Amino acid sequence: MTSELIIPNLLSDHLKILFVGINPGLRSAAVGHHFAGYSNRFWRLLADCGLTEHRLTAAQDSCLLNYDFGITNIVARASANAAELSRAEFEAGAEAFLALIQQHRPRIIAYLGKDSYRYVGKKRNFSWGIQPSSVFAFSLDFVLPNPSGLNRMPYQEQLYWYQQVKFRLDQTNSSPD
Repeated sequence: MTSELIIPNLLSDHLKILFVGINPGLRSAAVGHHFAGYSNRFWRLLADCGLTEHRLTAAQDSCLLNYDFGITNIVARASANAAELSRAEFEAGAEAFLALIQQHRPRIIAYLGKDSYRYVGKKRNFSWGIQPSSVFAFSLDFVLPNPSGLNRMPYQEQLYWYQQVKFRLDQTNSSPD
């Protein structure tokens, strides 16, 4: 039954950053908060790179809206890992996501893991970091390592990419409109 639960998006118009996960984990679905898995590094990465002033917890996920940050997922269904998701779920989720972006128009779209970007950007080969062309002219597409504890990328390497998002955000905040 847990896999049927859907965690609500954290959205508002004109977000500075919209973090886009692949799908919620089972623990997140059970407690009703984003990135609640015991080994998930999302909240630590945000604090360590300076995007938040201190380390938030999953139970405080709605506080991200105070920073003009939001969270959504490509697929709403929770699972133990993304390998349990079908191609049809990814494709349907990507279509719904594109409509969501048109409505909310975030400045930076930070895709958490290559799978979350692959279906939206319709690209097979791309690197971490800012993408040379964005899906929407009003947003920058940035691909970050997935913060899941299943990701074996060393923490310092993950942190580097989150610091790059912070750097890009600082650049856009200091640019004249």
